Amino acid sequence: MKSIINYAHRGASGYCPENTMAAFEKSWKLGATGIETDVQMTKDGQLVLIHDESLKRTTGYEGQIKDLTYDEIKTLDAGSWYSEEFANEHVPLLSELLSWIASTEMMLNIEIKNNIEPYIGIEEKLVRMIQEYNLTDRVIISSFNHYTLQTCHQLAPEIQTGILYMENLVHPWDYVKTFGASALHAHYSAVTSDGVAQAEQAGVIYNVWTINDPIVMRELIDMQVGGIITDYPDILAELLKEKIMI
Repeated sequence: MKSIINYAHRGASGYCPENTMAAFEKSWKLGATGIETDVQMTKDGQLVLIHDESLKRTTGYEGQIKDLTYDEIKTLDAGSWYSEEFANEHVPLLSELLSWIASTEMMLNIEIKNNIEPYIGIEEKLVRMIQEYNLTDRVIISSFNHYTLQTCHQLAPEIQTGILYMENLVHPWDYVKTFGASALHAHYSAVTSDGVAQAEQAGVIYNVWTINDPIVMRELIDMQVGGIITDYPDILAELLKEKIMI
C-alpha cells in the first residue's frame, strides 16, 4: 500500500484550539504525518495562521485580520474559547510553524484564504518564506482561489499546489494541469474510486477534506488517495497502521 499522508486539520483541532502551536505540536504526537493550516495577512503585511477573516470566533475580539497589525493581534487569547487549559495561546505567525515543522519530517498544506479578502501580494510573501525555510519539497499550497494557485506556480513551480473544490467536476485532473497544479483537494462528496484511479494515471493526487468518520477514512484508504485531512489524526493513524499490518 502506498503511503497516505495523515494531515491534521488546523492541527489536532479535535483536541486543541485550531491553528495554534498547541494544536500543531499535538498533531505530531498523535501520529499525523502532515499539517493543514490557513494563512491570512495582517494590516502590516504579516502572515498569520487563522481560518476566519474575523477574529471574533477564536479570540472574542470584534475585528478583521486585515485591519489590525500583528502587534495588536498577538496580544489576543486564541485558546480560551476552546478550553481554559489553553488560555493565552496566540494566533501564530506562519514563521513560527515553519521554524517548528522544519525540525520534523512532516508535510505542510497551507491554504491561502484570499477568496474573500484579496490580500494583495500574499502569494509572493508565502512563496518567499517557504523558500527561506528550505521547505519547498514539503509544502503544498491550496486555495479556493485558483488564480492564486496559478500565481504561486508561476513564482515557484517547484512548490506543489492543489485546488480546493466541493462540486463534481468533469475530469478535474485535466483542469489542474492547465495552470500547473498537481493535486485535487476535494470534499469527500466529490471523490470516487474511479476518479482517484484516473487522476493517478494523470499524475495528480487527491487530498480529501475534512474526514472524521472512521468508516469514510477506511473507504478513502482503500481508494488509495494521496492524503486525508482530519481533526483526529490519532484515529486515522491507527487505521493506516491496521491497513499496513493486514
